[in-house]
Amino acid sequence: MTAVTITPTATIMNTMTTNTDLSLARLLRLASPALPVGAFSYSQGLEWAVEEGGVTDVTTAGRWIGDAMRLAVGRCEAPCWLRLHGAWTGGDREQLDKWNTFFLATRESSELRAETIHMGRALREMMLRSNEFPSELMSMLSAVEEPSYPLAFAAAVSAWQIEPRSALTAYLWSWAENQVIAAMKLVPLGQTDGQRLLAALTEEMPATLDAIFACEDDDVGTLAHGLAIASAQHESQYTRLFRS
Repeated sequence: MTAVTITPTATIMNTMTTNTDLSLARLLRLASPALPVGAFSYSQGLEWAVEEGGVTDVTTAGRWIGDAMRLAVGRCEAPCWLRLHGAWTGGDREQLDKWNTFFLATRESSELRAETIHMGRALREMMLRSNEFPSELMSMLSAVEEPSYPLAFAAAVSAWQIEPRSALTAYLWSWAENQVIAAMKLVPLGQTDGQRLLAALTEEMPATLDAIFACEDDDVGTLAHGLAIASAQHESQYTRLFRS
């Protein structure tokens, strides 16, 4: 009779906990403002909205950032990210190229396009230097001439086997935090108002995530015309603190 080895339940639970802890720690690294991708240097049109007078206080800042999260990030950037993650997980080069190209085509201004490519290249460089990622994945990522930020972020998440909804929550949080920090500098807003903004945006994230996961391929696309105009106007703004 062949002996059967039974792994103690405590050992299994400890292994599962360790894997979960590692995934969380890695996800926090990706969402951290310390991630060397230059996200802090972009306002995504918010700077022009303040200059023009459309954003003047915590209420109008919350409306601007919340609309951008729902109508731009939630309808286009995040759904593209989700499809890119699936392509990385499946090793589908054709789908990687398709959705990366599609996302770049949706960037309505030269600043928005330059922003996502700059951040994508910066994250790719960090991934290359860290030596934490499979060589095949890095070879595929390095072959992309103009990697968007969602492409590179999804590559890291896929390699680290992080659950996609959790990863997208972190992605939205990181985006919202950078927008709130920009608003605090530009309006300006105090730290308490900044936390109020983040609290409100956090409350909206579950519904935004539900919409992202329910989005069909034909429905992926941005509806934030005001954001596009603001970004285009920012390109020729006389004085600027931010790159977009």
